[in-house]
Amino acid sequence: MPATTSSSLPPPAIVANQHIYDDYFREEFTQTLDENILQLLDRVWFRSELVGFEDFPQRNNPDRPLIFASNHSGMAFPWDAIVALSHLWRHLLARHGTLRDLPRPLSAPLLSQTALMNPYLVNEFWKKCGSVDATTLNFETMMYYQEHNLMLYPEGVLGIGKGFNRKYQFQRLATSMVRLALQHGTDIVPFYTINAEYLNPYAYSWDWINQFTKKIGIPFLPLTVLLILVLIQPWAFYLALPAKLTFVMGTRIRPSDLTSKTTDELTREEYLDLSEQIRQRMQVEMDAAVLAHGQKPYRWAELWQRMKENRRFFPFFLPFAWPAVFTEFERLFVKEGRRNFNMQLDKPGAWLKLLWRNPITLAYFIPLIGWIPLAIKGYKDNKLGQKPEPYRSK
Repeated sequence: MPATTSSSLPPPAIVANQHIYDDYFREEFTQTLDENILQLLDRVWFRSELVGFEDFPQRNNPDRPLIFASNHSGMAFPWDAIVALSHLWRHLLARHGTLRDLPRPLSAPLLSQTALMNPYLVNEFWKKCGSVDATTLNFETMMYYQEHNLMLYPEGVLGIGKGFNRKYQFQRLATSMVRLALQHGTDIVPFYTINAEYLNPYAYSWDWINQFTKKIGIPFLPLTVLLILVLIQPWAFYLALPAKLTFVMGTRIRPSDLTSKTTDELTREEYLDLSEQIRQRMQVEMDAAVLAHGQKPYRWAELWQRMKENRRFFPFFLPFAWPAVFTEFERLFVKEGRRNFNMQLDKPGAWLKLLWRNPITLAYFIPLIGWIPLAIKGYKDNKLGQKPEPYRSK
């Protein structure tokens, strides 16, 4: 039996917070984005694969979501999460005809505090695609969510900020994942993101620099030769190299099998020990996944073949063209309120038309000075310095 002390009814603070389920999430936004942009980027650039997802995990507790947990790519913009979510979206619709089992991500709040940390300044991108800020209150609230499962990267900011010298090394996992899985009697479903370490390889960081960048809404500053490119070509801020992303299903973990104590009886040290046991299990499985799928992270011949097969969409599968296509999508969907549209990226001269309709995208190609209009838009109405109200679970 699950080691749980929770009631089936949520506390009043969580009831009051359940508006987060629907505040921003728009399935139509994600579906249209996937059809117009993400499918192309995935088909050509990232070429992602799902391994072991054929029998999609079902809830062991029908009233509580499963917790999907993965490693994060270090030193890279979180394209791994974007690609994972979009591929799982298509997978579930194709195989099951429903999105009920789709994991919704809990994301670092810093990603939502400025438009700059949203891909190509698309306002509230993460939240419209289903993400929820990873605060304690939000995490506990989402444990009562019935429509989807949860996805999280339990290494937190330590995971995305780890340098290339620590690639494929799980950092300390959040104990909140263990506590809530125990409290609500639900399982943890690990999956392993392979090759994402090569989206921005040979990048490193220093804590004293990251302390400064966090104050301006950037979780970490990857120190690499590509940083020079970011200064002279601002579009490279969101750059991802063409690593073939592979998502490998792990072995389901039931934390209640690791302890006979209830959540009220466990001490902080015991939670840390349980978290470390889970981290070690996941590390062993991820090491095996790297050996099986991570020895050739780029697969250049396959990339070239995909580019030839999709040449009519040139240049939109290349990163320098992504600012125009994301900005145009936001213009059509958000500003003009259009639905069920096809951006027709395979039409001759499409890229020039997108640049003409969205002149701010020219700033992405102007050395140094181009950062001025992008920074103005990126920090407009920012939420830096705003802290969530304190919350203590009972």
